[in-house]
Amino acid sequence: MKISYNWLKEYVDLAVPAEELANKVTLTGIEVDGVKHPDAGLKKIVVGYVESTKPHPDSDHLQLCQVQISPEETVQIVCGAPNVAAGQKVIVALPGSRIANNEKIKKGKLRGEISNGMICALQEIGFSDDVTPQVYADGIYVLPADAEVGLPVYSYLGMDDAILDLEITPNRADALSMRGTAHEVAAIYGEQVHFPAVNLTESDKKASDVLQAKVVDPTDAPSYNLRVIENVTIKPSPLWLQRRLWNAGVRPINNVVDVTNLIMLDYGQPLHAFDDAKIGGQTIEVRRAQADETLTTLDGNEHDLTTDDIVITNGTDVLNLAGVMGGLDSEITDATQTVILEAAVFEPTHIRKTAQRYNLRSEASSRFEKGVNTDDVLNALDNAASLIAELADATVLAGRLSPTALPVKKVTVNVTTERINQVLGTAITTAEVKAIFDRLGFGVTETAGSFTVTVPARRWDIAIDADLIEEVARLYGYDRMPETLTASASTPGLLTPRQKLIRHLEHTLETTGLSQALSYALTTADKAAAFRLTGSQPTSVDWPMTVDHTTLRMNLISGLLDDLAYNAARKQQNVALYEQGRVFLKQHATTVRPHELEYLAGAITGDWQAAAWNQTAQPIDFYQIKGIVETVLADFHLTATPEFTATARHQDMHPGRTADILVGSQIVGFVGQIHPRVAKQYRLSATYVFQLDLEQLLALDSQAVVYQPVSRYPAVTRDVALVVDAATTNAALEATIQAHGGAYLTNVQLFDLYAGQHIDAGKKSLAYTLTYQNPDDTLTDDQVNAAFAKVVTALQDEHDATIR
Repeated sequence: MKISYNWLKEYVDLAVPAEELANKVTLTGIEVDGVKHPDAGLKKIVVGYVESTKPHPDSDHLQLCQVQISPEETVQIVCGAPNVAAGQKVIVALPGSRIANNEKIKKGKLRGEISNGMICALQEIGFSDDVTPQVYADGIYVLPADAEVGLPVYSYLGMDDAILDLEITPNRADALSMRGTAHEVAAIYGEQVHFPAVNLTESDKKASDVLQAKVVDPTDAPSYNLRVIENVTIKPSPLWLQRRLWNAGVRPINNVVDVTNLIMLDYGQPLHAFDDAKIGGQTIEVRRAQADETLTTLDGNEHDLTTDDIVITNGTDVLNLAGVMGGLDSEITDATQTVILEAAVFEPTHIRKTAQRYNLRSEASSRFEKGVNTDDVLNALDNAASLIAELADATVLAGRLSPTALPVKKVTVNVTTERINQVLGTAITTAEVKAIFDRLGFGVTETAGSFTVTVPARRWDIAIDADLIEEVARLYGYDRMPETLTASASTPGLLTPRQKLIRHLEHTLETTGLSQALSYALTTADKAAAFRLTGSQPTSVDWPMTVDHTTLRMNLISGLLDDLAYNAARKQQNVALYEQGRVFLKQHATTVRPHELEYLAGAITGDWQAAAWNQTAQPIDFYQIKGIVETVLADFHLTATPEFTATARHQDMHPGRTADILVGSQIVGFVGQIHPRVAKQYRLSATYVFQLDLEQLLALDSQAVVYQPVSRYPAVTRDVALVVDAATTNAALEATIQAHGGAYLTNVQLFDLYAGQHIDAGKKSLAYTLTYQNPDDTLTDDQVNAAFAKVVTALQDEHDATIR
């Protein structure tokens, strides 16, 4: 919201510099993004009077203008503007002046003719194309006839103002108006607001004699009000009105449209003006659109309406989208003679959805979405009608048409001084609290430190005691709050066990050689559905920024593959990444809000170990990434041992090089190579990935880590080589060895795998080293041999193993 400081000072008595005011407003909760002085950097730009013009002798578009730049001096200026003419008051940049972009104007010659300066368009002195009146968009700006020749132009154009750019948060929509901002500033400085009275003169003719109004469903428009204004003369607005608009970033159009925009800026109440001759009847009706209806809006685009749209009609045909944008067929033009002026309160949710549906975000829809001051709807309407009558030489018919109206309703909230100080950690007195409520303009009664506060409708963001406490904190001053430590006995500054473990997992992955990546939570529907651990319905965004960010992710691997592809496209072929983040799952399509789960994933492509003079390159393989996953799982200290089971259930994974990770019967993740088809899509070489469900892992039983002292007694090893079926897994053999190894078996290590010559077809040989150690005594050969014999027997019985 752009706030004119000069306009603001008409409502509140202020004598501080604009920068000081901006700092004060920011400290009380509404951020001021910056302060702009439109005349900054400009100099020697004055009002000139064009006495005469004649064509340049050597040009078909230049004019030689005799311009009076002071009561005593007339100079020649060469001008190429198509609208320059004798008798105009114009903007003149004198020789030695500075215009926009710090450009210096010098005395010179144009095609042989002397030019003593420059006649300027608004854009040339710093105005944007967005606010320049359309009639002057391609030429110079013509000042009013009463502009005094030789004086600086800045005050005429409102450039001697300071513009404060307020960043309004959704809860403070009351500050989306000059009057709302005036109340805020008055409260900050302990001043009173003073708004000019509205003097509306009505004719004897009644508005109800020429127009009828109807609202089909009062919940769509709980307050709907119309006035009829006849004998309107459409013309440009006076300069004072144009100044206020362009300093607020709004382009002046004509006196009627400009008044509606001015009132919106002033009150925060959007208005709309219809041309009575174009509405096609004598009825205005508010209803829902029908499925087969269309509307061409003021921007020239045609829209197919839905039954969720609130529309304004003539009883049959749609005239505009309520609260969003008017229709092209009923807009105000130079031929308009009778205006129907609308001020309303529309249901905010439907306005927001309609604006989003048709991508028609406007100043009006933004205000209706966030709320308007319901107490000022009629005041805004009457003020606008009065101004139009004054500026358009028009007549306001008697009475309003109000088929729906909102009763005056004030919110009452209770709070105590004790509660305020308890929350804020302050020692504010009851008198100070009451003074703050008085400055805010709230009605307040106090008994023994207990306040009953009546909140006016202009502050619809206040409903509970916490809101009042915030108001006290703002105006008391955040800079006056006591400084305390962020940690205490009741709020220790420590990570939770969950946070500690997740950070430790990240550290583990980084020590194994992976780098952290952060990917977008929004992706395409196909990428979101790939690599899922469990079934889920997608969650899509209604209005995505791009087609690549339409759906909330249901896996982390797709984002990591995007990162790998980005690196590969830049000749970085050996990349190892991990990501810890949330995925968004929901079991049913009708579920509104998805369930957020913490996942951990990694992706590695290229060589795990680069080639060197003494070693060859080692590409990443299944066993390397499996080892990384085992290292990560070890950090959980699970009671049950994780198992890796070959699987082909993941369509985006290699069917022969992928394993599910199970703890008991629960699948907590998977690891393996991505399918060659997927690798080709991403233009990657062989790539291995893993993905773990941290929520499941964190919920599993774990065991405490207990330190075991290093044994003083020697360890004893036994080797065994087994011939087993090719389908027998190492995990199954190790499980058997562990189950029958006895109390002193401390480690089982696979050191050889062989299949081929001297081994029968369909068989393979695996060799293990078994380590035995007694922490309290020296093991004897008989003890070790007896334990080893049990292992051998179990392997023969359970796996039909042959000892080599």
